[in-house]
Amino acid sequence: MLKKASYLIILLVGSVSVLSCGSADYRRNAVGSIEEMIVVMDSTMWDSETAEAIRDVYGDYVFTLPNPEEFYSLTFSNFKTNSQLDRLKTYKNLIIAAPIDEQTNVGSFVRSLLDDAVEDRVRQEESFALQLNDHWYRDQYAVVLTSVSDSALAAKIRNSKRSLKADAFDREIKRWEAEIYERLEQTDYTDSLWNDHGWSIRIQHDYIKNVDTTNFITFKRTLERNDRWIWAWWQDDVSNINFLDDDWINAKRDSLMEQYIRGSRDNSYIQTEYRRPVETETFQKGRLLAYETQGTWQMINDAMGGPFVNFTYYDPDSRRLFMVEYGQFAPGVKKMRFVKQFRVMGRTFESDSTYVSGEELGSL
Repeated sequence: MLKKASYLIILLVGSVSVLSCGSADYRRNAVGSIEEMIVVMDSTMWDSETAEAIRDVYGDYVFTLPNPEEFYSLTFSNFKTNSQLDRLKTYKNLIIAAPIDEQTNVGSFVRSLLDDAVEDRVRQEESFALQLNDHWYRDQYAVVLTSVSDSALAAKIRNSKRSLKADAFDREIKRWEAEIYERLEQTDYTDSLWNDHGWSIRIQHDYIKNVDTTNFITFKRTLERNDRWIWAWWQDDVSNINFLDDDWINAKRDSLMEQYIRGSRDNSYIQTEYRRPVETETFQKGRLLAYETQGTWQMINDAMGGPFVNFTYYDPDSRRLFMVEYGQFAPGVKKMRFVKQFRVMGRTFESDSTYVSGEELGSL
């Protein structure tokens, strides 16, 4: 019989989070891929409404790529013994799902993870998600999903798609950032961007600066089967951003790339491929207003293409507008992991709120 766990929990909007103490954590790291989710469900429920909802939310296909790919790779698992359960607990990403009264090993395990107050909220349909980050191992993302029935749980999962994926991706961002910059990081580039231009991004060890003009700069990472690049543009003295929307972002991107991101053939240059989805979402990064645009690019007058992730940032303190874009050309290589890395790299952007341009200094 599984023993009921006892630990402090905090009820959040639609979810529960576990507090961890401030002491050093000497446990082993969780195992498995950053991109794989282990879904612990009874095998009789793998075709249930809840299972389909989990596939739709965590394993949905991303269409802003040359070929659609799953956001997470899902592996459904069951357990019959405590040793099998102990093995599942070692994984980096875990979803544990069952209706609250399901009479299976997974159902019993779910109930063992809830204290009486949380179980009551689940039965009252006030909560359905319990976060157990780092509960069994270090660097572990785990969430328990439960409700009064299969259909009720499936509906709650679908209705909370944005927040559930955001919670998982927030944890993934920290992991990718550690992995991306684990090797030598080019802090000289970061420092020079900050000192010379009043903004910065973190740059991996093997990017090389290419174009460098007054307000446009590029870095390139050339490999045999996986070329990647970064370009950035910025504008001072932008007091009003009422013009800033999806159409303006894409038009500005295209005009800059036609000028600076050109191919090896005459009259070839990169443009957005509008026959495929191009999606923009906004988020707040401290005081900065941010737009994140994902889609695919194509080479005009040449047969090339690939994914891109663009970040448009506005700093209201310095009244400056920025664009930072990441692109890739890698035929035959799956793109999802690299697009996620681009999304993480673009979030390292920082802007100096006290920056004063040379022109402004000259007028003082």
